Amino acid sequence: MRRTPMVAVLAAVALAASACRPSSTGARQGGILRIGTSTGIDSLNPFVALQPDAYSTFEYLYPYLVQYDTTNPDLPFAPDFARSWSVSPDGLVWTFHTVADARWSDGVALTANDVAWTFSTIRRLAGGPAVNLAGLLAHVRSVTAPNPTTVVVTYDRPVANALADLQQIPILPQHVWGVPALHDGRLLRSVPNVPTIGHPVVSGGPFDLVQYRQGHFARFTRNPNFYGPAPRISGFYLEFYANDQQLVAALQGGQVDAVEGIPPTAVQGLRSAGFDVATRPGLEFRDLIFNSNPRKPRNRELLNPLVREAFEYAIDRQKILQDAWLGYGQVGGSIVPPATGAWNDASLQPLPYDPQRATQILDSLGYRMGPNGIRVAGGHPMSYQVIFPEDESGPGNRAFQIIQSDLRLIGVQVTQRVASNAQAFADISAPNGRYLDFDLAMWNWVPLEDPDFILSVLTCGTYGSWNDTGYCSPQYDRLYAEQARTMNQAARRQIVDQMQQLVAAARPYIVLAYNDVIDAWSAKWSGFVESNQGLFNPLSKQGLEQVHYG
Repeated sequence: MRRTPMVAVLAAVALAASACRPSSTGARQGGILRIGTSTGIDSLNPFVALQPDAYSTFEYLYPYLVQYDTTNPDLPFAPDFARSWSVSPDGLVWTFHTVADARWSDGVALTANDVAWTFSTIRRLAGGPAVNLAGLLAHVRSVTAPNPTTVVVTYDRPVANALADLQQIPILPQHVWGVPALHDGRLLRSVPNVPTIGHPVVSGGPFDLVQYRQGHFARFTRNPNFYGPAPRISGFYLEFYANDQQLVAALQGGQVDAVEGIPPTAVQGLRSAGFDVATRPGLEFRDLIFNSNPRKPRNRELLNPLVREAFEYAIDRQKILQDAWLGYGQVGGSIVPPATGAWNDASLQPLPYDPQRATQILDSLGYRMGPNGIRVAGGHPMSYQVIFPEDESGPGNRAFQIIQSDLRLIGVQVTQRVASNAQAFADISAPNGRYLDFDLAMWNWVPLEDPDFILSVLTCGTYGSWNDTGYCSPQYDRLYAEQARTMNQAARRQIVDQMQQLVAAARPYIVLAYNDVIDAWSAKWSGFVESNQGLFNPLSKQGLEQVHYG
């Protein structure tokens, strides 16, 4: 998914000394882990939330049918509330067998009926308050619970990434959410879902949310009714900081025990100070975006695949990786990152940095240098504006400067236009979702483990929504539909490889870098389970079940 903007949060120093969280000594003795983050929670309502930390919080609060095994580099699916599952030979019927005698944190029975009610409610309100989750149940025809430990999900066609989709849906307690979901569900999105004094959020996961202060912290304690293995810690705090500098300072000062997503500039200092720092390939990548709508009326030379090839030869991506992200990542040639495992087509390697070759290509197209050193194409200078969303500031600015300098060497001028994230997408898709006005942009993507989502953003049907380039290819769309219904995963990988190759040849994007995940924690803590989304993630409950002091 496109990374969402950070929540602007306050991190008052006074909070560290307040009674709202334990002292460092108390945390160690009580087994309370304090995690710092600069991302934050925008909402605790699953029908409203967009921020990554919100989805990670739901993972620990609620049951999910399945989870990923983050201890395995191939990320296979592992049991969660569903202990086993099977699919019919035609790929249409998935049957899940859930934990028997499970209970919500308030003691009410947790059964397959809660699963069927949650999924059916999302489907019923798909065009209204449940729209944020509805896409995960596309092509589902019915969800039933024939008995308290069996869930049957029936599709109207085979869906190859069914488990990946279902893994993202929190199972909610019907006895809590049933009333606001009545009728047209108009009250559903207004449920704050926050704890009050003496009344934690009703949960079914390994932790209860017992205290929450918007923009400051969330406090969790172990849920004694959890159906799975009891966490080794007795609870944890999620503490919100306004920026990465405050976050790193909090770790260094002992206000938090672990942080997710530290900047590359902090790695060496933290290691020298004795902190454990983990880096691993992540899903996020940065890209230079070309307007790929063949109907764009101006600067149509940018539609020429040879011009895009010249741009790729001209951009020194190793320098971008080293200077902007201090080497924490890798360069690559596909929109499906290597961190997805076998889904990445490893044969798609980036073109080498070769400004001489780039110059030759542009010369061969007849784009001659003007007197000011800027080439002329179609009677106008090769001078373009790059839309730059504000959440790419920082290392992204350095990446732009390198691109600007590299392209200037081959006679192409680019200028940066910073805009809010919302305005940036509005400008990219203008006018009215037709992608006619912009030339170039820079942004980032954070794909999911399954490639279906990142592949979908380039389909014709995503104009005006996820599509950020105007790319539309009937051949690509046919392959996308084919991979979506191909249940044999080896055969599906071959189709996904074809799609990656089509995108690489058309170059709606030049992938600049795949960014590493960088987390850090006090050496007094052990057992963290890192993943391609860090130590606090929406993939699995494993990480905070196993972490411990000492």
